[in-house]
Amino acid sequence: MSLSSSSDPRTSASPAGSPAGQVDPRGQRFAAAITSVVLAIALVAVGTPFATVLIALQALVFALGVLAGPSRTPYAALFVRFVRPRIGAPSETEDARPPRFAQSVGLVFTLIALVAAVAGVVPVAAVAVGFALAAALLNAVTGFCLGCEMYLIIRRVAPARA
Repeated sequence: MSLSSSSDPRTSASPAGSPAGQVDPRGQRFAAAITSVVLAIALVAVGTPFATVLIALQALVFALGVLAGPSRTPYAALFVRFVRPRIGAPSETEDARPPRFAQSVGLVFTLIALVAAVAGVVPVAAVAVGFALAAALLNAVTGFCLGCEMYLIIRRVAPARA
């Protein structure tokens, strides 16, 4: 992903000339860690109303990330409020478009899981949650964002728009 410096240590706001905005990569890993915990609990409890509520809440967080941007989710707010003041401003920021795409991939998987859970098709719900959990855990532990990499591959393969 392309990296650039950010002059605003308080937010992941868009620098001038960058309509997609910038995000703190540490915040993305923090959000992935919270997502991993939520989805792991949902996977253990899959088939219960509690798991269905957790899946729905995580889908809502993903939807906010897609619609408003990854820096506008509740997890990002927790990072900005409680973590960033202790670790300082980022030395580099990343383009928000790949994480936003990753949020949309997570949203698809959690919506599939939610529909399956509501319909009582527990194995499908478990697999969908498992895939989303694997991607979130990979990001949280290693910093490798599978959805972000998918975005970059699609951008390279897809023909450029005129």
